[in-house]
Amino acid sequence: MSFRVVHYINQFFAGIGGEEKADHKPEIREGVVGPGQALQASLGDDATVVATVICGDGYFAENIDKALEEILALVTPYKPDLLVAGPAFNAGRYGTASGGVCAMVGEKLGIPTVTGMHPENPGVDMYRKNTYIVETADSARGLRKAVPVMAELGLKLLKKEALGTPAEEGYLEKGVRHNVFLSRIGAERAAEMLAKKLRGEEFVTEYPMPSFDRVAPAAPLKDLKNATIALVTSGGICPKHNPDHIEASSASKYGAYSIEDFDKLSCEDSETAHGGYDPTYANDDPNRVLPVDVLRDMEKQGVFKKLYGTYFTTVGNGTPVANAKRFGAEIAKKLKADGVDAVILTST
Repeated sequence: MSFRVVHYINQFFAGIGGEEKADHKPEIREGVVGPGQALQASLGDDATVVATVICGDGYFAENIDKALEEILALVTPYKPDLLVAGPAFNAGRYGTASGGVCAMVGEKLGIPTVTGMHPENPGVDMYRKNTYIVETADSARGLRKAVPVMAELGLKLLKKEALGTPAEEGYLEKGVRHNVFLSRIGAERAAEMLAKKLRGEEFVTEYPMPSFDRVAPAAPLKDLKNATIALVTSGGICPKHNPDHIEASSASKYGAYSIEDFDKLSCEDSETAHGGYDPTYANDDPNRVLPVDVLRDMEKQGVFKKLYGTYFTTVGNGTPVANAKRFGAEIAKKLKADGVDAVILTST
């Protein structure tokens, strides 16, 4: 018996186009498309990719609930035994979509699902508990290595074979712990690890802890009255119609826009691109997220010397840490070069 597999990919891997085609609506095609060829080769005779679902990353991010319903309606008639999504590598919107599709199909159809992502993909933390996520490289260069692992894991799930640890099977931890019996008690294992650590030898902890960046706070301003203040936001406020097409989720870019001639923003000239909160109140009065009006009043009152003439904006919703770090470094470099003394960073 050959198991039935449906594969989910985005518009880029389907060969439809890049960002200019990110609004591509969900469709389904018979058989394999793009990386589905590598998936089918890895599955061998045990399973057949009967169909491929394709959806643009932008369309999914901007119409999540609708897109999930449409994709479920496309998948269901094929009666799959397994759904495989991606791999999405470190593409944030693609990872969010892949995880979302896996979670929805797994719940509604009661079948196993597998996807693949880089550990920094925002889709990992969003969906690690809902699906199996194979660890991948940060780009499509890792396709050849990732797909066989995804296929092997999927086949094990289909055959209901016992799985080893995440490290053994190649998937990222799901946050689930199982009790196991070992030949040596915990005290002995802990003492051995401590001895190795003291000797500078390699060891693997049985309880890995999360690693967080620690950023030292900046020194306070010494002279606020003579300071130039800039505005930066992750709340997505941008000129009307989002001219630079900043993504609603998993942003790959930021925008820089002039406020030299603005005493305040309005619904006539500005809106939010953010897809992670109800935009009604931000669109009605963009100053609620980017307080140009209040800072202009403070500037006139002499609280500080000058409001910097350009604001920087992006979307924090699902944006990969690597992208956020790059945005921050680039923006900070520009602000320092222009003599800005302090930044007010607003979110949602």
